[in-house]
Formats: sequence, C-alpha cells, structure tokens
Amino acid sequence: MARLADYFVVVGYDLEKRGGGEGQGRILQRFPEKDWEDNPFPQGIELFCQPNGWQLALERQPPSFFVAVLTDINSERHYCACFTFWEAVDNPLLAKEEASEADEDEGPVEPLPAQLYAPKSVVVVSRLDYTEVFRNCLGLIYTVHVDGLNVPLETVIGNLLTCTIPIAGGSQTDESSVCSLDLAPLSLSCDWLLGCFQPEEEESEDSSRTITLGAGDRQVIQTPINDSLPVSGCSVSQLFRQLGIVNVLYLFCAALTEHKILFLSSSYQRLTDACRALLAIMFPLKYSFTYVPILPGKLLEVLSTPTPFIIGVNSFFRSETQELLDVIIADLDGGTVTIPECVHISLLPEPLLQHTQTVLSMVLDPELEVADHAFPPSSIQPSTQKIQDKEIRAVFLWLFAQLFQGYRWCLHIIRIHPEPVIRFHKAAFLGQRSQTEDDFLTKVLDGMAFARFVSERGPPYRPTDLFDDLVANQVKRIRQEEGMPRKALSHIKELAEQLFKNENPYPAVAMHKVQRPSELAPQARPSGAPTPACFPPLDEVTVQLFIDHANAKIKNAPPIVRPELKSMVPSGPPLVDFVDRGNVLANSARRLEVVRNCINYIFDNKMLEAKKLMPAVLRALKGRAARVCLTQELNQHVLQNRAVLDDQQFDYIVRMMNCTLQDCSHMDEHGIAAALLPLVTAFCRKLGGGITQFAYSCVQEHMVWTNMQFWEAMFYSDVQKHIRSLYLETEEGDTANTEQETSSSEVVPEVSALELASEQSRLWPTLSKELQQERVQKEESTVFSQAIHYANRMSYLLLPLDTSKNRLLRNTGLGDGESVSNSYLTNSIAGSMAESYDTESGFEDAETSDVANSVVRFINRFVDKVCNESGVTNDHLKALHTMIPDIVQMHIETLDAVHRESKRLPPIQKPKLLRPTLLPGEELVMDGMRVHLMSDGREEATGLMGGPPLLPAEGAIFLTTYRLVFKGTPIDPLVGEQIVTRSFPVASLTKEKRISVSLPMDQFLQEGLQLRSCTFQLMKVAFDEEVASDLAEVFRKHLHKLRYPQHVQGTFAFTVGQSTKLVVEHKTKDKNQSLKTLSKNLVKTAKRTIGRQYVTRKKYTPPTWESRSSMPSEMDEDEISVCEEPDQSSLTLSSTIRSSDRQTMSNVVERACCRDYQRLGLGTLSNSLTRSKNEPFRISTVNRMYTVCRSYPGLLIVPQSVPDSTIQRISRCYRQNRFPVVCWRNSRTKAVLLRSAGLHAKGVVGFFKSPNAPSAGPSQADSTSLEQEKYLQAIVSSMPSYSEASGRNTLSHFTSAHMSSSDSSDKLRQPKIGALMKQVMGGKEDMPGTFSRGGKWGSIRGSGRLSAYNPDVGNRLAGKDSPQPNGGPADTFFRQHRAYLYIIGDKAQLKGGKQDSFQQWELVPIEVCDVRQVKNSFKKLMKACVPSSPASEPTMTFHRCLEESDWMGLLHRVLQVSVLVVELLDQGSSVMVSLEDGWDVTTQVVSLVQLLSDPYYRTFDGFRLLVEKEWLSFGHRFSHRGGQTLASQGSGFTPVFLQFLDCVHQIHLQFPMEFEFSQFYLKFLAYHYVSNRFRTFLLDSDYERIELGVLYEEKGERKNPQVCKSVWDYIDRLHKKTPVFYNYMFAPEDEEVLKPYSYVSNLKVWDLYTEETLAEGPSFDWELARSTRQERVSEESSSGSSDRPDTSSSAPTPKSHRRIVWPCYDNCSRTLPDAITKLLQEVQALECELGQVSEKWKETWDKIKTTQRTETKLESRHSFSSSLLMSSNLSHQRRSQGVYLQESGVGSSINLNQDFEVSAGSTPHATGRTSTSTLYSQFQSTESENRSYEGILYKKGALLKPWKPRWFVLDKTKHQLRYYESRKDKECKGVIELAEVEAVNTGVPSMGAPKHIDEKAFFDLKTTKRVYNFCAEDSQNAQLWMDSVQSCLSDA
Repeated sequence: MARLADYFVVVGYDLEKRGGGEGQGRILQRFPEKDWEDNPFPQGIELFCQPNGWQLALERQPPSFFVAVLTDINSERHYCACFTFWEAVDNPLLAKEEASEADEDEGPVEPLPAQLYAPKSVVVVSRLDYTEVFRNCLGLIYTVHVDGLNVPLETVIGNLLTCTIPIAGGSQTDESSVCSLDLAPLSLSCDWLLGCFQPEEEESEDSSRTITLGAGDRQVIQTPINDSLPVSGCSVSQLFRQLGIVNVLYLFCAALTEHKILFLSSSYQRLTDACRALLAIMFPLKYSFTYVPILPGKLLEVLSTPTPFIIGVNSFFRSETQELLDVIIADLDGGTVTIPECVHISLLPEPLLQHTQTVLSMVLDPELEVADHAFPPSSIQPSTQKIQDKEIRAVFLWLFAQLFQGYRWCLHIIRIHPEPVIRFHKAAFLGQRSQTEDDFLTKVLDGMAFARFVSERGPPYRPTDLFDDLVANQVKRIRQEEGMPRKALSHIKELAEQLFKNENPYPAVAMHKVQRPSELAPQARPSGAPTPACFPPLDEVTVQLFIDHANAKIKNAPPIVRPELKSMVPSGPPLVDFVDRGNVLANSARRLEVVRNCINYIFDNKMLEAKKLMPAVLRALKGRAARVCLTQELNQHVLQNRAVLDDQQFDYIVRMMNCTLQDCSHMDEHGIAAALLPLVTAFCRKLGGGITQFAYSCVQEHMVWTNMQFWEAMFYSDVQKHIRSLYLETEEGDTANTEQETSSSEVVPEVSALELASEQSRLWPTLSKELQQERVQKEESTVFSQAIHYANRMSYLLLPLDTSKNRLLRNTGLGDGESVSNSYLTNSIAGSMAESYDTESGFEDAETSDVANSVVRFINRFVDKVCNESGVTNDHLKALHTMIPDIVQMHIETLDAVHRESKRLPPIQKPKLLRPTLLPGEELVMDGMRVHLMSDGREEATGLMGGPPLLPAEGAIFLTTYRLVFKGTPIDPLVGEQIVTRSFPVASLTKEKRISVSLPMDQFLQEGLQLRSCTFQLMKVAFDEEVASDLAEVFRKHLHKLRYPQHVQGTFAFTVGQSTKLVVEHKTKDKNQSLKTLSKNLVKTAKRTIGRQYVTRKKYTPPTWESRSSMPSEMDEDEISVCEEPDQSSLTLSSTIRSSDRQTMSNVVERACCRDYQRLGLGTLSNSLTRSKNEPFRISTVNRMYTVCRSYPGLLIVPQSVPDSTIQRISRCYRQNRFPVVCWRNSRTKAVLLRSAGLHAKGVVGFFKSPNAPSAGPSQADSTSLEQEKYLQAIVSSMPSYSEASGRNTLSHFTSAHMSSSDSSDKLRQPKIGALMKQVMGGKEDMPGTFSRGGKWGSIRGSGRLSAYNPDVGNRLAGKDSPQPNGGPADTFFRQHRAYLYIIGDKAQLKGGKQDSFQQWELVPIEVCDVRQVKNSFKKLMKACVPSSPASEPTMTFHRCLEESDWMGLLHRVLQVSVLVVELLDQGSSVMVSLEDGWDVTTQVVSLVQLLSDPYYRTFDGFRLLVEKEWLSFGHRFSHRGGQTLASQGSGFTPVFLQFLDCVHQIHLQFPMEFEFSQFYLKFLAYHYVSNRFRTFLLDSDYERIELGVLYEEKGERKNPQVCKSVWDYIDRLHKKTPVFYNYMFAPEDEEVLKPYSYVSNLKVWDLYTEETLAEGPSFDWELARSTRQERVSEESSSGSSDRPDTSSSAPTPKSHRRIVWPCYDNCSRTLPDAITKLLQEVQALECELGQVSEKWKETWDKIKTTQRTETKLESRHSFSSSLLMSSNLSHQRRSQGVYLQESGVGSSINLNQDFEVSAGSTPHATGRTSTSTLYSQFQSTESENRSYEGILYKKGALLKPWKPRWFVLDKTKHQLRYYESRKDKECKGVIELAEVEAVNTGVPSMGAPKHIDEKAFFDLKTTKRVYNFCAEDSQNAQLWMDSVQSCLSDA
C-alpha cells in the first residue's frame, strides 16, 4: 500500500520580499509539518507553482491546474499537483508611493489600480502519478473554500493525507482510508462512512479503490494490474497528434541515443503529458537522465548542462532557448522538431524503421490505405483516443521485441549469490544480428538505459510482464509479421488490449462524484457581490490529529503479506544467425570441405597436399562459416589441452589462425577469437633445449587482444561456465561428466546457466545461513581462480615474443612506454597501479620493463574492473595485484628463451632476392630489405579487373643513390615466374608515412611504409619479419637524407661518378681551397671576361638568314667547344679555371638566349658603333654581372632607345627586379612578346606610378613612373605598325587578295577573340577591347584611333580577314584601331586603374592560378590517378576525384590565356605578360605562346632552345618548386613545369602532325625534370649555375661516355640510336600558327599519370629498360631450350610465338610497336643478318620519306594509293580529317571522310580545324611538276597484239616510264620500271608497224623481263626519247 498524498502545501505570493519587478512565492503552510521518514519534503516547490515567476495581475485569472515533476537525490520522482487561483490584494506600490513622495521625474503617470490579484497555489506532493484524482481532490478543496461548503477544510485535507491505495492490482481485504468519525460532520456522515468502511467484496481483484474526502464526493482509483508497465492515459496519442509520426520517431531515437531534448508549449499540462508520453514509448527501457517536464524560468541555466535531458519549458522563454547549439527542440504548439546542425541522430536500422512507420500510420490514419479506393468502406474510424494511445505503445513494444529479440542468450551470469550479477555480451549480440556497423543499436546498447535494463531484467528469477512474454514466446509470430503490416496490426491490437486492460482493469466502474464550484464563480460574480475571503489559514493540530490517528491504526493493523509472483524468466529461442545472408559464397559446403581437408592433410603430415590447398583455404577463411569451421576442426585435434606439432605443421596452423583473426574486428562479434583463445595455448612445437613454443607467440598482432571489452566478455563467459558446473555438481554429484563438459567448450548444455541460476535463486531463501555462506565463498573463489587464469592468458597474448621490439605498444592502444594518458586503455589505472604494483620486483632492462609495465598496467586495470563487478573480496584483489607483475616477469623470461631458440630454426624457404640493374654511376646505399609490395587503390595489377594478380608481390626494396627500387615476384603461385619491378627516383618522393599492413601469408607482417612519388608512383611495402624495426628506421633516415640533401651538390646529378674525382681534386690543391671559393673565383673571372671581351671576341659568328635552315646542327657542335681539353681525370685546378676564363664570354653568347635572339633577328652582339640605328632592339649587357636581376640571364633584349641606366631604375618597380624584356618577335607582323614580373604596387595600376608615391594616377610626374612609361612607349614605337602610322586612317588597300582562301574554314574552329578575351578575364562586361568579326577569329577593336599599316611591311594584315560573303571587304573600313601593346596582368594587381586615352597600351586583367592552387591540385591529381587504397565511397570514382582536383581546369586557364596572346600577336599587337613573380605562370604562358606561334619550337632543337631560354635562363625556380634540398623541403612540390608539359601534350594531341618529337619525349622530360639524374633542371637561375660552375661544363665533359650531365645530350644520343623520340607523323605546314581548343571537354588525361609497367619499371631510364628486356629474352630462350624433352625419336614440340600482353605489366608500345618502328627494327635485324653495316634509322627513314613524297606527286590524282598508309604522308589528310594516331600505335583511327575525286581547281569544303590548303596539294599540282619528258609513242603489244599509240610519261623522280590511253587519261595503263631496263637500242620496224614512218624512228627498250618495241613520230623525236631514258639510267 502507498499513501495517495505525502504532503499538502499552501503557497502564496510573498508581499514582503517583493524585489524589483520579480515577485517571490513562499510556503504559507504545509502538512504534515514533520518530514516522513521514508520520504523527505522536496525543496523548491514554490518555484514550480509559478514556473513563469510570481507576478500580480490586474484582473482575476481563472484557476489553473498542472502537475510538475521533481526528482530527488535518490532518483525518486515526486509528482506535485499544483492548483492555482487568484486572490485580491491591496496594491503594494500605492503604499510605497505614499511612504516616499520623492520627486520622480517620470512625467504624468497613469493612476495605479488600487487592487491587484495575487496567485495562491494549493499543492499535493505524491510519489504516485494520478493526475485526474489530484485534479478532483484539489478542485474539491477549492470548491469547499469558494462556495463556503459546510465542511471544514481540515477534514478534507486530513482525509486526503491519510488515504492509502494499493500500488498495483492485488487482493487486500479491508484497507480503507482511515477516517475519524467524530470529526466528520453529521450531515455527511452516511456518505462518508460509505466511502471509508465500504467492504469492497464485489471487486475481487481489488485493483480499483473508491475514496472520498468527506465533502460529499466519491472517486474510484484504478491501480494498474502490473506496475512495471507505464500508465499513459491519452498522452502518447496526443503527442503523435501534435508532432506527427516522423518527428516523434526522431525524438524517440534521440532519447534512446542520449541526446538533449527540450519541449516547448504554452500549456504546462501539455509539457508534462508530452514528457510522460516519450517515457511511455521507451518502455521497457527507463530514462535515467535529467527529467524535468516543467522547468521554472529561474532555473533556465540547467539547459546548458553537458548531460542528456528531457525538459519542458514554457513558450514564454522561447527566445532564451534559441542559442542552445546541441539541443533538439520540439515545439508542441507549432508541431515542429528542430535538430541543430551539429547533432546527428542515429535512426532505427532499416527495414525496422520502415515497418514501424507503416504500422504507425495504419494506427493513426487508417483511412490512408483506402483513400484511393473507388468504393471506400463506409466508415473507418480510428480508435478512441484512449485505445489509440495503447495501440501506439503496442507498436513500440513490438519494435523493442524485435530489437532485443534473443537478448537473454547474450547474458552472462557471473554471480548467483548473494545477489545475481549479470553482464551483457554486446559484441556477440551485435554479431549474431550482423549489426556491428549499426550506429543506433550500438549506441542504445552502450547507453545508461540499457545498462539499467540489464540489471533490472537480467536476473533469471523475478516477476515477469508483458515484454518478457513478447520477447520470449512471440518470436516466431513477430518474424512472420516482418513484411506483412496487416498481420502486424492485428498483433498490435491484441497487445494494445492488454495494455488497456492493465491500465483500466474495470472500465465499467467509474463512479465519480466531485462537486465543482457553483456557477457564481469568483470571476462571474456581479460587481456588487462580496468577494470571497482569502484562503484561510488551517488548523495544524486538527490535520495532524488525522495523520497521527491513521498512523496508529496502520501500526496496529496486522502486516499485509503479499506473495511476490516471481518465476523463471523465459529466454525464448536462440537467435538464428542473421550473418552471411548477403554473402552467398560464404556458406558453400565446398569451402568448408576445403578447410577440413586441409587441416586433415596437415595433421596427417601430407604437406604437399596441404600446400596446394592453402591459397584456397586462405581465401575461404574470409567467410565467417569457414572460420567457425576452422576452430571446430582444430579443437578435435587437441588432446588434454595440448597438441605438439612439427615445424611445418605449426607453421601452417599459425598461418591459418592469423588469417582467421585478421578478418575479425576488434570486437570479435562472431566469437572467433574467443574460440581460438583456448587453442593458441594448446598448439605448440618443441624447440631445441627442451623449450616449447606455443602458437600464441605467433598470433599476437591482432587488435582484438588489446581490446578490454573482449577480455571482459571472455572472462565472464568462462566464469559463467564454471559457476554453472559448480551448481550442476552440487545437484548431480557427477564430477566426471562435468569435467568433460567444461573442458570441451563445444558441448551444448542441457540446462542453461540462467535456468540454473533461476532455480538457485528460488531455493536461496530456504537454505541455512551456513549453506548460504558456503555457496557465496565457492562462487567468489571460482571468480578469483578465473582472474588468475586470465592474468596468465593476457600476458601470453600481450607480451611480444621479442620483448625488445616494443611492437604491440606502438601499434595498438596499449600505450607508448610511459606516456599513455591519451590511450584508451591505460589512463585510468594509474591510480590503482600506484599502490598495487610491486616495485620490488623491478626489472633491469629498461626496454623490457617498458613493455612489462604497460602489460602489467593493462592486466591490473582488467582485474580491478572484473573483480569489482563480480564481488571479489579486497584481500583477494590485493593478492592478485601482487601476483600480476610476477606472472608477467616469469612469462618474459620464458619468452626470451623461446625467442633465442626460434632464431636458430632453419629459415623458411623464401624466394631469393632479385637484384636490380643499376645505371652507370648509380650505387646501392642500402642493400635489399625483404618486403612485400602491397596492392594500392589501382586495381589493374591485383587481378580484380581480370588478368593475373601481380600484387601483392614478395621481394626486396633497394635504396640507391638515384632510385628506390622494388624487385620481386608475385605471391600468387600462378604468376610466380613473372618479375615485378616498381621504382621511382628518390628525388621525386613527395610523401612518406608509416602504415600497418596485414597479409594472409606465411609470416604475419605488421610494419610498413607508404611512399608516394611525384612521378605518379606509389609503393606500399610491408617489411618482412626478418627486417628489424631499427633497420627500417635506418632505411627511412637514409631515404630522407637522399631526398633532401643539404645542398644541391648532394643530388645524384652531382654525385654520380664523382666520388673518385673529388678526391683527386683535393689532392692537387696547393692551398686548402674549398669548392665554394673555387666557384666564387669562377664567377669573378666570368664577370671580368664579360666586361672585357664582349666587344673584341668574335669567334662566334651568327649564320646568315639563308643558312638558318641548317643552323641547329651547327649549333650542337660549336667551334668553341672544349673537346680539345685533356681528360677530366687529369685536370688540375688551374687548367679548369683557365679554360673557363678563356671561354666564358663565348659561352654566354652561345647560350640559348643569344642563339634564339639572332634567329629572330632581335639584335646582335656587334660593336655599338657599327650597330645599325634602324634596328629597334638591342642586346643589352646591363645584367652581365647579374646585378640588376639575379634570376635573369646575362644578356637581354631591350628597346634600342632605352639606355642601361634607365633599365636599372625601372627594374626596381617590378617584383624580384624582373623588368619587361623582349623574348620573341613575330617574323610576319613584327609584334613582340615581352615578359616581366608583376609590379610592386599593391592593387593599383602601377604602370603609371612609382612604388612609393602616395597618390594614384597616371599624371604622377615621378621619375620612375615616367621612365616606365617611356620604356613601354619605346616598345610600342619599335613596332613597324606604329612607326609607319602617318595619319592614313584607311585600311582599304588590304583587299581580299591578301587573304588566304583557306582561312574561311576556320571560323568554325575557334571562338571570336572578343569572346575569348571575355572568358580569360572572367566575363566582365566593361572590356578594354571588343572585337569585330572576320579573320581566323576576328580582329581586335581597341579604344584608340583607326590604324594604318604600311603595305611595305609585306605581310598580310594581322586580322587575315577573309572576304565577306558579298565579296567586298566592307567591314575593314570601320574597324577601329587595336592597342599596340596589351599588358596581361593579374586581376588583383590591376584593380582600379584608369585607362589613359593617349596611351597606346591596354591592360588585360586575368585571374591566374596561385602556386598554392597548383600544389593542392597536383596532390589531389596524384591521389586520383594513384590512390593509396580502394575508394571507400562508391561515388568517389576516378573521374569524380579528377574533377575535384581541378587539374584540367588549371590547364584550361593557362591554355586559354596563351591562345589569347597568340591571337593578339598574330593580329599585330605586341603583348607583355606580367604575372606574379614572372617565373611560374608567366613562363608557362610565354613558352606556350612561342610554341603555338613559331613552328621552329616544335622541332627537337627548337623545343630545347625554348626550354633553355624561357625556363632555365629566365630563372624558373626548379630547385625551389621541386623541393630538391633541405632548405626547400617546407615549400612542398609544385609542378609548374609539368603543367607546361601537360599543356604541350594537349596541343600535341590536337595537332599530331606539327611536332617533330613524340609524346614519349614529353613524358621523358616530365620524368627527368624531377628525377635529378641530369643537372639540366637543377638550381633556380643562371646566376646560381655559374656560381656552382655548372653552366658551361656540359659541353666540355662529353668525353666521359658513362655519365651525361645534360638531359639534352642524352636525348640526342638516344635519338641517334632509336626513333623513340621521333614523331613519324611530323609534316609541318609553313608558318603555321596553332590555336588549340582549351575547354576542359577537349582536354585528355595524360596517360603518363595512369600508366605503369611492372615488368621493367618506368621506361625513362633507357639503359635499365634495355637490360631488363635482354634478361627477359634470355630467360625465355633458356626456358624454351630446357623445357624441350630429348626429342631424338619424337618430333620437336612447336613453341608458340604468341605472348600475352598485360597493360599494367608490359610496356605496350614496346611489345606492340607501331608499324613503322617494327619495320625499321626488321630492316636493322636483316642488315645484321646479312652482315651489313646497319644504317642509322633516321637515314633509312628520311630516304623512305623522300621517295614516298615524290611518288605521291607523280601518281595520278585519282589513284589514292597505299602510300597514304605511310604515316609520314598523313599530310594528305591534314588535321581536319581527324587523324588520331597514338604513339603506341594502338587504336589509330584514320577516317577519311572526304571525297578525293575533286577537280584540280576547285576549293575544297573544309570541315574545321586549321588551314586545310595543303590537304589538296597533291591534287592541285601542275602537270610539269613530276614529269621529266612526255609525248605520244606507238608501242607494240605483246605476242600477236597490234601497235597502238599511247601517251608516255617519263618520271625521273619515281624512276618510271608510265603510259596512258590518252593525254587526258588519269588511269595509268602500265609502268615500266627503269631499274629493270638493261639497254636502249635503235630498233627495226616489225610486222604491223605504223606506215610512212622513218625507220630511225623505231627503238627498243630491253628490260630483264622482256623487250619493248616503240615507234616515235620521227627520228629526231626517237633520239630525244632515247637520250632522256639514257640520262635517267645514268643518273641512277
């Protein structure tokens, strides 16, 4: 029985303590005044009576009622039913005003009302939640007071406080409320007696209770049948109506996963109901955090508590809840739930969520299903609200039954007496349901609510309720309902009925008789009527008498014994494993058979058979069933806890165990590790010296062993087993049986541990004290012995075999030595360690103690936890703590011996290490370390995309001075004979990180390295166990030292082959002179010589323009080369210096820049006096000492008119002093291209102001700005178009005759230049220039005057206007003038500049890509092309990653700007590129512009010159951008040059016939510019190269054939040997300007980034690739000969010449060469066979090419002969025909979509792309071109055929005599090859010869095959023919 009400309180407004604005409440009276012993009075009730604060009101408010909930310190909830009414009080402010009539400057104040209303509350405090009963009781008290009923209030209150009711349904006879008759008024006594003493026989169960308070009232209280089920009234259905299904489900999941939930409403009662409803649907879980359904405004700071809560707050405080960042806010009035961004709610797992939503909508909205029916049923009404409420709760009960189904099978009972102690095995539960990944379930199981659920519902012997029945007995039914909502609904209705019956056991009994206030309630009284008096003070004595009387009666009454209905809790059926449903193959019986067979083979010692099956077994062990099978099979081979194996058996078993454990998660949800735990201590092998090694020492490296939860679960399950056997023993006394049972973990127990425990709990009260004590002790010692056992087990698996290798600590959470505070395992045991760890048994070896300490700490922590939970006594615990260090130490000693002995074992046969071939001069830094090369994110080599699994491979990693090389063989036995090589230059390493790798192999590997290189290579290696970890560390250090040398001289390019030479130099030194001083001297002498000699020394004469075609070859071997010098090794220092002294100047002149300037006619280095004045530019030596600009070359092109002094001043305005210099001139338009850095000025156009000038504006008369302006003006004046503009404003003299007819076709090809400019500048509307139509893209319309060109320039107008359709160049009259100079600058820098109307230049602001952008983009590109692991998200495909890297976008930007500049130059305007520091983007743009504009740069020599000039001489910072030294390590790798090469590659793809070099050439440069093999791309400028003395040595050292220091020399040499760099499709057009498409859609990913050749490594080190190939060839031939059996009798077996080519393994271009390369190879092979001196390929090729060309010309125009297939002649198709022949020769498509039968004169209709005029050259050629002599001759036919006249053509070039039917005939009738002609003689007329012709007109031609008879018109003609043929023959 329980009291209905504990306290009655009257709370009123406190008039005395009225503070500023906020009132306070105070307790006026409370009954009883003394606290109950069992239930102290809750504090702070006055706050909860008026949650919004105590305030006076102007009008009387209607009475209100709500229930607040207070929770006390013991988590008991107190329900405070609060009834508030309003009473009149005098205005306290009036009194104040009268009291203090101080002058208040408030102006006129409204008169204050004389009377106000104050709230007063009567409150009932109870531990029972009966809202309606409390409403009625308090209403009655109010009615008695207001209506002045004839009943004393004390009686009513006394009765209320003494009323007791049963907590839950049960039979009790006469326990009515105790009332005193003498106090009851007589008039009411009959009713009162009826209520108090009514014997309630008619209600047998008595779960309803009738009460009366003695005021003529009567109420029935129905107590629930089972008090464990919550009572909800209608609150749940109301909550769903307010918020809707989805929102409530969100709140439900949020509450279960411990989020903060806040309800808002303007109604207090609704807040309470909503909170009650949320708790009701959480059943059977109970909410354990802060629960305040109504929070007073004064306590709002509670909302910022860090713990979860469910709180209700009045909407009045909405604004104050807005800034809560982690609170989910449910607005009940508005029906919304707001979830903050930072909160992630885990929802129910699918399909449960879907089922639940469906069933809920069927309950709440049954019409939804039939809403679309044509004939809906007449009435589908949802149930009444009360029933609906129970239906919704039933849905959630059904949901929990599904979620927790089978939970009792995962309970471990670890103590039965004195109290059951139960633990839940979470991992097993999740594993069986295969929901280890499910966020929601994991969080719920980890939550406090579930912990309470386990402790309350875990015990096996207790009262049961509806949920227990549902989860145990209805499992089958719930399974069937899963997909059938209708079935589920009927089940839910049944459950709802039970819930309803529980809450309303007697729905019929509802006799409520409670008086309400009369109609004349206070607010309705007429104004005249007297208001009721205030609520009177009550007589404490009277009320206390009631209470005492009742207490006395209770004491005297006999105690009620209510039998507790305890029973054994049913467990229900065990969980059928959900696992492996998805994995079809996992359960295939065949796989299990394989595992069983393999194990049997091992134990039968059939090792060969086992070895064959091993790979299949290791694959099968990925499936769970196979792993379970393995543990069961191994178990059968254990006899008496031991199984001794030989070495090989042991090895195989360990491998299988490792493989099994490797796929287990650290939670071990499938219990695999648990099943293996007893086995790893059973299997062992004997080592020498009587030492045994157990399997555990080889399977330690798995995360599961370091997981505390795993050990706890294992411990508890073992304890449960032992306790079970303990009681089975006591029951049956049959020990033998038990031992058998416990030793084998697999025997299924007949009686489960929980059932046993339930039985024992039932018997417990019947046992004697002694017996009870004995059982407690037995259990305790069982737990204790298991703890010792587990301390041993844990030390086995946590201490590594080699205790010096602190491996476990490093790789797992066990901690790093002592600093383990952040590890998840060892932070909290520091305290317990301090007193328990026995320091006396200290260890000598620091390393060992390190491992030992952490293991001891880990075990101590484990022991503390499990022993405290399972009630082990303190003495036992202390004993354990002293034991543990000894156990660990003992085990360490054992392990040392095992480790020592295991080292002596003969090593397992591993494949022998293959040594890599080294380059000349390359040396090994570290010998091979055995590693496994793991597969990364690229799937080609792993066999996943078909083909053999080449990776993982086993071999060794070698570190040389140049490269990092892996060489080995695939692990897969099917491809074991292939060799896998992967390597990259050390200098290209960009990232190195440690990784842990696990492998299903002989040895279990752990440590690994992941090395990423910017040559798009990734090496993921795992060190073999034989590699000591310190060796791996040494390897990393060496690698780092090589990657980042102190100085650039430490790079491979410098150290190669120099080790000896440097020593020699040191010996010959007289003074101790270091290299540095040497280099300084070099620079000094260089400077001196430059100053002295540039006028006098004229050894280098530039060739004339005529001889320029042969220039490059002359350039290579220069007159001033150092070849005549003595051999390098015998050089003395002095000779070196002398030679450099002698040559410096000539070398400077000979540098790339000068060669190019002279080729372009930009100036010569002649004496200044003789320099022709009309040359606009000169070569200035102002920078010869590198004083003006360190990063510029020594000689620069500047305008003639600008003196050197000006230049020095101007240079200061530019960043890094890189002032504008000319780097190229258009030979046709004479427009120049300039380059410079951006200006120093920040954000304002600095072209017209000095850097320090305060005001901005072009009129600034500062000297520097003026000089700058002059400088630009000088450039503009240098242009012929400017100097000739003498006022003629017309362009009409340029008629269409100047236009090239072919250009009309190009309109399709490119956007107009205006549009292009717009794109480049980011689409601004206010553009500096607009462009008119016409020309290749149109011409530029500037802001200035109309331009006038001097026709004497002799060139076409830059616009190349094609004739308009109407024939006249009408457009040209109105075209305005372009700017003479366009300055391409950075948008940010050119901001705010005003254009001066008199300026002849214009600014083009563009956005450039920052270096940082390039760096980040490149990182992402590498990750996209070479991912380190397979993509975790399916959305992150290669193309998505590529797009995210934005690499293509950057290429697009650079190309776009370059094409714009090309167009401007082509139109005759000069362009100055002035971006960033002038050495990154500027260099890219300037180089690309020259490449596109000038065909010379598209040849080998030209491209070399371009790179040497723009990139090397003009100071691109190769060392800095490539991070080549320690100093630049921090700046990272920024591939600016690679980006340029990629742009060239894109252009090459679009114009395959314009480049002399192939794509391989570009790849070669891309590889070697980062490889540091050559010195070419080292250092940041010419100045640095001179300082180091490397600028001019390259030529001199050619003598040493081993080492090429310059990449260009190497390319030259290789090019002479092999056509690998040559582009066979090279057929350039004269002066062709290329304008490629630059849209991203037109760009292709460079295959350099994605291709790989595992057979030989990268193919860019030619010597290595060649030697690898030779190895392979010799291997194949030897294997071919050895494999053939002795074929004396049988016929030889034919050997196939076919080979399989794997794209990621073989070098496709080499294994499948294109036709021409193959033919050239065959020619070479034939020459060798025939013993001839083999001709150089280039000569062969050139010969073939010339003959092909002449043939093509001679052939008639109709025949489209096979010569087209010769790709050199692809000029037939020109670019527009879509020729696309890749260098590899794979996938060449030649689509000739044009009809070639075009008449000679007609203009072809071209289809796009650049000028197609040359396409038809062979058809438009004049007749005389390829015909030496022609005319009519009679020819005698073959035997018996007549003479016939024919048109004969003698072709000297093709060496043929061809004849046609007639002169106009195109078809050749026959050909006589002159090569076959032996003699030409005069002939005689034979039969049938033409009449009347001179005899001398006949002549014969004798060939090897026959004699031809001819007859000319006359003898003279005949003689001419004979002479012509003769001369042809003699010429040949």
